[in-house]
Amino acid sequence: MQVVATAGHVDHGKSTLVRALTGMEPDRWAEERRRGMTIDLGFAWTTLPSGAVVAFVDVPGHERFVPNMLAGVGPAPAALLVVAADEGWMPQSAEHLAALHALGVRHGLLVVTRTDLADPAGATARARDEIAATSLGEVETVAVSARTGAGLPELRAALDRLAARLPVPEPTAPVRLWVDRAFTIRGSGTVLTGTLGAGTLRGGDELERSGTGQRVRIRGLQTLGDPVPEVTGVARVAVNLRGVAREQVARGDALLTPGRFQQTDLLDVRLAGDPVAELPAEVTLHVGSAAVTARVRPLGPDTARLRLDRPLPLRVGDRALLRDPGRRHVAGGVTVLDVVPPKLARRGAAAARATVLAGLDGRPDERSELARRGLARRGDLERMGVPVTTAPVAGEWHADPAHWTELRRRLVDEVARWAAEHPLEPAAPVDTLRRLLGLPDRALVEALVGAPLVARDGRIGQRGAVDALPEQVARAVRRLGAELAERPFAAPEADRLADYGLGQREIGAAVRAGALLRLAGNVVLLPDAPERAIRVLAGLPQPFTLSAARQALGTTRRVAVPLLELLDRRGATRRLPDDVRIVLPGSVHA
Repeated sequence: MQVVATAGHVDHGKSTLVRALTGMEPDRWAEERRRGMTIDLGFAWTTLPSGAVVAFVDVPGHERFVPNMLAGVGPAPAALLVVAADEGWMPQSAEHLAALHALGVRHGLLVVTRTDLADPAGATARARDEIAATSLGEVETVAVSARTGAGLPELRAALDRLAARLPVPEPTAPVRLWVDRAFTIRGSGTVLTGTLGAGTLRGGDELERSGTGQRVRIRGLQTLGDPVPEVTGVARVAVNLRGVAREQVARGDALLTPGRFQQTDLLDVRLAGDPVAELPAEVTLHVGSAAVTARVRPLGPDTARLRLDRPLPLRVGDRALLRDPGRRHVAGGVTVLDVVPPKLARRGAAAARATVLAGLDGRPDERSELARRGLARRGDLERMGVPVTTAPVAGEWHADPAHWTELRRRLVDEVARWAAEHPLEPAAPVDTLRRLLGLPDRALVEALVGAPLVARDGRIGQRGAVDALPEQVARAVRRLGAELAERPFAAPEADRLADYGLGQREIGAAVRAGALLRLAGNVVLLPDAPERAIRVLAGLPQPFTLSAARQALGTTRRVAVPLLELLDRRGATRRLPDDVRIVLPGSVHA
């Protein structure tokens, strides 16, 4: 299926043409049929000679209903620009064409209607000249009379050729279905309709509502009036949702693949149209079927920051339209450059940002995004619409290579500075380094570690320096080691340790360096004490009591209790009922 929106001045025969092509009535409201004027969007479809199906979104032509027209044209990939032979080019012909150009529509046909009332030559020549200067360029032209049927076979053939030229969207792309109608059906509940531009919808799929983030589930699908198990874009689709009240959704909302679109109310854009400096302070942004008020902050000659009055699911490269509601004037088309722009708080930040934006073309690119941001999560990049092809540096984090190299250099410098300022703690805590480097995740710090650095127990230091001790601490440890050589389990009391010059900081440094083993508080032994204790305990009758262990080790309860608990944790001993233990097989090494 392909979807084509009509466009053109009021009363130039758009609805009549759709009616003649499809045999269906596109005007849904009784008032529209009574007045003979389209007020809101209409929908109809037909099968072309090739067998291809084309669905039409019929839009109103009156200037008062331009917002409705834009809601229909926004999601459609192609347009049928209609000009009456007897009236020729008119104001709404120009505004509708300006809207198509602003939205970047590149595929369409020119249909000159009412050829039974006037020679189409003049209207055709003027319209082709106007269209040629827009994104549509040179278009195929068909002259028809819906009243007599003249030219309708040629128009159907031209629609076949147009449908064949349209790009085929990716069926696995994330879904963003802009809602253009919402209603209820008794016994079914809420139904939403829209033009599915890409991706696939299936019954039972879970989707996300824009704005609220609410997860909803598809109860059923229809396309062209028929129930279907799945729909692939491009297509007109009706989605029956579970558990959603009609009052909760409206035109301009969107149904999304969860987690794949950035919901933003702040974006940087490039404007093609009126000079940015001449824009009013507030404009209306039209994108998809949505229309939201946007406050404008000019940045460069053709770039601006827009603050929206509600978040929209937008991506880098999206096309939208700005309209001045006061003048009822299309101010121009915008290309979204950034959906997560930086704050502009410092003096000169706006000018610097304008320089950055001047180099962006609105094409999502991983390399350039990382070059500007330094670091980004894969999910964040994908929500922006940026394809991710590189390997992460840590978890879901991706990095600009130059920025990553600079972070490595800074990490080495920060570790060296820490070691100089903390001689008893030459290895710096990972969280401290994370703050010093301004990184959002400690996993990034750990991923930066490489020669000459080494990580151990939540700290990072220079290789060799992690295990090194200041000379005065090393001397104190050697003196303590000499005392423990004769009685390896007789841990000195705190005052004895202090006599050696071993306070809390010195003991901590020695433990981190692997020179001492801390059992609890100030209870310290040499690192090989657990292995030596196992050899002693294995010689006891099994099982053994705490008292028997204490006597065999020649130590006190103060040492024996935490030492045995350590051996339990290491799997060398097992505590049994009645507070006795056994040495486990394989625990004794020569």
